[in-house]
Amino acid sequence: MVIFPEGYLNENVKQACGLAKKYNIILIGGYRRLQENPKDRAIIINRMGQVILDRVKYSQTLFVVEEGLKIGHILCDELIIQGINSLEYNDIDLIVHPIGVGMYSKEQFTEWINEATKIASKYNTMVIGTSHADGSFRNMGISIPIAYCINKDGSVVFISENDVRTRIVNFETREVSFASEVNINSSY
Repeated sequence: MVIFPEGYLNENVKQACGLAKKYNIILIGGYRRLQENPKDRAIIINRMGQVILDRVKYSQTLFVVEEGLKIGHILCDELIIQGINSLEYNDIDLIVHPIGVGMYSKEQFTEWINEATKIASKYNTMVIGTSHADGSFRNMGISIPIAYCINKDGSVVFISENDVRTRIVNFETREVSFASEVNINSSY
């Protein structure tokens, strides 16, 4: 499973579906339909290259069951604005939280980590999120990249502030490694 930041795929959904199928991987993130309003959308693509979740930002939180996991998806500031906005919140295994640009301040960083921790504890689910490595919003000049993973009991698997290295999380052991430390077989 690969998690991308919000908007990362832009309008390249067809290509992403082809890559998911080719490399036998689940892709989760956000994309944009630039000719629509609202533009931002949540997406999950399964290993067969099929879109199994596609919803507009700020709409009801949706869940899918894929490979035995009940996965929910919240985009960026939905974490703060609406949290989990659904009545289907029982037995969630994972909430994925793609974030657009990084945090604007240390206070916002702390607020978002605290809110993700509350959701993990309240719904007894793992929450994992990641932002773009760079990209200050509306020329604010500040962008603190964020990535995190919170266990279902609210304990921290990892929290990354201003560190853009790719992380690999083993969902069973909760071990975290960096992509540069792992021998990735690319012979698919």
